[in-house]
Amino acid sequence: MVKRIILVTGPARSGKSEWAELLAQQSGKPVIYLATSRLDPDDSEWQERIDRHRQRRQASWRTQEVPVALTAALLQGTTSDNPSCLLVDSLGTWVANLLAEDDPSWSAIVEELMESLKGLKQGTVIFVAEETGWGVIPAYPMGRSFRDRLGDVVRRLGAIADPVYLVTGGHAVNLSAIGSVLPPTKTQED
Repeated sequence: MVKRIILVTGPARSGKSEWAELLAQQSGKPVIYLATSRLDPDDSEWQERIDRHRQRRQASWRTQEVPVALTAALLQGTTSDNPSCLLVDSLGTWVANLLAEDDPSWSAIVEELMESLKGLKQGTVIFVAEETGWGVIPAYPMGRSFRDRLGDVVRRLGAIADPVYLVTGGHAVNLSAIGSVLPPTKTQED
């Protein structure tokens, strides 16, 4: 059996989720959609976004809501005898759900995620991640923490994923085909 980790990243409304869904469909494997959002019945606009994502999914796909327990869901979804394609949408929402964690706890959560991916023996995992930090540095600490945490996770996943796609302006660019992986930062080596 073969494992495959794919990262699809890009700005808001660029088409990254649709691209990831197409890749999952093309995998030929049963798809498990790992939704990281939290439902909020008081936020009708958020519910509309979730509904649009649901309507695009294949009827045969299984959906699991995992706003926090992402690593456990990945491990569970990749241990069956019938390898699946797990589509994680999205890492930005997952990071936002865990912003209250202090730095040591957050580091442990990320390490657990990375170790679980290194240990995968089979299946495909497709991550959808928002790109942040292409603009102004957030003026408030929580915004900076979100940007830094998400940027770190995306970089670390980008180092082990193949391929890595950047989706922008409705176009998917295979960064693995035209780019080079940067060496880990000092903090990633520790």
